[in-house]
Amino acid sequence: MSWTPDYPRTVPERRPPGHRPRAPRWTLGFDAPLSLVTSDYLALQCAGPDDPAVGPFLERVRACHTGRDGADAPEAWELLAFTDEAGRHNLVHLGYWRDATAHARWLATAPLPRWFAELDAAAVPFGAWHEVVQVPLDRVETIYSDPRRAFGLAACPGTRRESMTVNGYFGAARDRLPVSAIDPLEAAGPHRRRARPAASEGRRLRAECGHNTAVIRSGQYWQNAEGEQLADYTEALEPKLMAGMAHLREAADAEGTLSLRVMTSLDRETLRPLRETSVLGHFHTLASLEGWAAGHATHAAIYEHAIAKNRQYGEARTVVTWHEVFVLPRTAAFAYVNCHPATGILPYATSVLAVEPDDPAADSPAVYGG
Repeated sequence: MSWTPDYPRTVPERRPPGHRPRAPRWTLGFDAPLSLVTSDYLALQCAGPDDPAVGPFLERVRACHTGRDGADAPEAWELLAFTDEAGRHNLVHLGYWRDATAHARWLATAPLPRWFAELDAAAVPFGAWHEVVQVPLDRVETIYSDPRRAFGLAACPGTRRESMTVNGYFGAARDRLPVSAIDPLEAAGPHRRRARPAASEGRRLRAECGHNTAVIRSGQYWQNAEGEQLADYTEALEPKLMAGMAHLREAADAEGTLSLRVMTSLDRETLRPLRETSVLGHFHTLASLEGWAAGHATHAAIYEHAIAKNRQYGEARTVVTWHEVFVLPRTAAFAYVNCHPATGILPYATSVLAVEPDDPAADSPAVYGG
């Protein structure tokens, strides 16, 4: 039995009558009901992988998953890295929880979030940021091209990949969001770049994004690809993907892009890069993301290539793609400490508030329904 919410539809679905998908796809099912799902991104922003701050950061990461400090640890977690717009190295701890109370306890007691809460923005020689995405289950949708490996939220216990047919047409992602049956998920205001960059360096900021902001993590996994399939990914599909991401960054004002990061997955023990990446994107609304997917040549190139290769290789396909989408209710607040002003949602935040490390607000990087 699946516990995904199901509402009587009052908003028309996007699925065309009689639609049959061109390729099989799977979505995430849950074995028990739950109130909120959480993905928690806590990152170090520094000069490079050899920066002196990396070692202490990793020590706190590992402490969060062992002994007494690991009591409320994420049910699934990853290490990722990327170079941002300013050339800074970002090392990211990503955790997933099905239990929002366990996550709240982790924020209050675990070494990594406590370290972040106590940073003195005016004194540290590095930056750090904390973005928590926490939503009811009816504001989550997922899709996987292969059910045999658990990615992202799917790595949590008590979940499973289920075959589906709500895929293969524009608007399918919206239709997979249970809340879309009763809510058009519209924005409360326009997409607008802030008139002046946030004065973020040397300060601790809380930045808010607007109602119904859409957050997508879209993954690519080719760790097991060899020969022809490996060459196809690196020489054909990956360049098309990067062209699409470059467009979404460069046309951010027109496309509704708030933030876009292409992250590489790391081996948790050796820190070696894996043949796995994921794009973490924040968009003004789901409609912004849909507009690019439905109408821009860069997405058409990615989509048609993936469909063609799935047809060619079938179950022997060793390149796996997937995504998870969260639509944020009301307001979410993200925290940035001594970061450069292009970090995360800072260029488009609906509000930015400076806080002190001992301010109670500094201990709450995200507020659900706040």
